[in-house]
Amino acid sequence: MTPAALKILETASHLFYWKGIHSIGVETIASEAGVTKKTLYDRFGSKEQLIVAYLNERDRQWKEHLNTYLAPVQEAEPDVKILTVFDALEAWLSTKNRRGCAFVNALAELTEEDHPGRDVIIEEKRWLKNLFRTFIEELGMEQAQELAERLLVLHEGITVTHSMNLSTNGIDSVKETVRLLLQQRK
Repeated sequence: MTPAALKILETASHLFYWKGIHSIGVETIASEAGVTKKTLYDRFGSKEQLIVAYLNERDRQWKEHLNTYLAPVQEAEPDVKILTVFDALEAWLSTKNRRGCAFVNALAELTEEDHPGRDVIIEEKRWLKNLFRTFIEELGMEQAQELAERLLVLHEGITVTHSMNLSTNGIDSVKETVRLLLQQRK
């Protein structure tokens, strides 16, 4: 990306996350990024494609963050890897997710079924569910798909309740629930 495109994406990402996708127009993004609307359209083509770029960048950042936590436990048992996903989430929630999940927030706004941003959101959640499923299969547990779905629900639930300050024991409580689910293998 050109420096102008990076500035546009950085500005749009901040505005979309903190103020909402529909409440922010391209004029505001261009103005705050210090570029013209023409530059914005030249780099991204449309607001819809800028939204897709925002979601893709958020996805990249989350996966990079998660991988920094998973790399040291690469050779560990799969149950350690699963719990490590939640450790990574705990750090993410306190630094990058204070307004809630960017994907859940965006999905609530992107009500058009054919909006290309919805595909990015759904694929990110599918990827995480599949990651959980892979770890569960490595444990040799039956019904890996069902258990992966439960873990995804726990992951998403703590993300939402954390952003509403409704979770007093947060990740620790979720990790205890995960441990209980994983004990089924014994």
